[in-house]
Amino acid sequence: MSLSELMIDIPAEHEANVFGQFDAYAKKLERTFHVTLIARDGSTKIVGESAAAQKVLRVLTQLLELSRRGNTITEQNVDYAISLVFEDQEEGIVEIDRDLICYTLQGKPVKPKTLGQKKYVDSIRSGMITFGLGPAGTGKTYLAMAMAITAFKRNEVSRIILTRPAIEAGEKLGFLPGDLQSKIDPYLRPLYDALYQIMGAESFIKNSEKGLIEVAPLAYMRGRTLDNAFIILDEAQNTTPAQMKMFLTRIGFGSKVVITGDSTQKDLPSGAVSGLDVAVKVVKDLEDISICSLTSRDVVRHPLVQKIVKAYEEYEKKSDKRSSVRGKGSRRKNS
Repeated sequence: MSLSELMIDIPAEHEANVFGQFDAYAKKLERTFHVTLIARDGSTKIVGESAAAQKVLRVLTQLLELSRRGNTITEQNVDYAISLVFEDQEEGIVEIDRDLICYTLQGKPVKPKTLGQKKYVDSIRSGMITFGLGPAGTGKTYLAMAMAITAFKRNEVSRIILTRPAIEAGEKLGFLPGDLQSKIDPYLRPLYDALYQIMGAESFIKNSEKGLIEVAPLAYMRGRTLDNAFIILDEAQNTTPAQMKMFLTRIGFGSKVVITGDSTQKDLPSGAVSGLDVAVKVVKDLEDISICSLTSRDVVRHPLVQKIVKAYEEYEKKSDKRSSVRGKGSRRKNS
């Protein structure tokens, strides 16, 4: 094993950002790659096995560039940079960071943060219909909302239509207090939250009163033709095949559609088939339709959420294997 020493200049104003609070990120790099980092007078020495030192140099270079671009380095940035380096991905987190969608009302930039999210955003830009599939926390709805608001502000579409199936999850709609709007609002709240954060409540209310932004349950789409609109169908795993067919046949000229969902979190009655699962099989080979599958690696919430999603994925894989083994065993007995 050949040891090597590599140097990288990290200016003092970027050190705390790149190395993390109490050098947490630097320590993570040392543990992961079995190297030693020595920082002194704006220079950092990387001591370790040659290949590992090269990888750490690549990670630090990426993190430094992120910092120079005005980003606050997060643990998710560090973890993702490490995973890309391990896979020898040519496209690093800096290239992903260059894709700016828009700014929130507070001036925070909205950007994809993983390769999966970058491909998802690129698909929305280039295609007419995009399916965004993946677990919670992968930015499916938020990025779609950012793209919709950006297209609306640039006059690429004349209106935004946001919809969700109003499926009960434990409580019946009829038992909830208030009128119909009060009953369905909780189901649409995540859409409102994203709108308020990116567009602002005042702007949303003004455009909503003009009919330029519409937030409604999926049932309200029946019988309509939706031209020149950016349409987002959220929580599509809770549609029936008939509802999904109805929705897909509403799309008119000049419209762009994003359909998001997580097949592992259905609220449909037991045994019911999801319209999302059927639609993905039916339209997967059609031109101008993209199907983007995000995974636990694309989760951009708290690092613990990523671990929870991954743990569930592994658990479900083991459960599926056990079920298939039991199924084979019962077939042998019957034969």
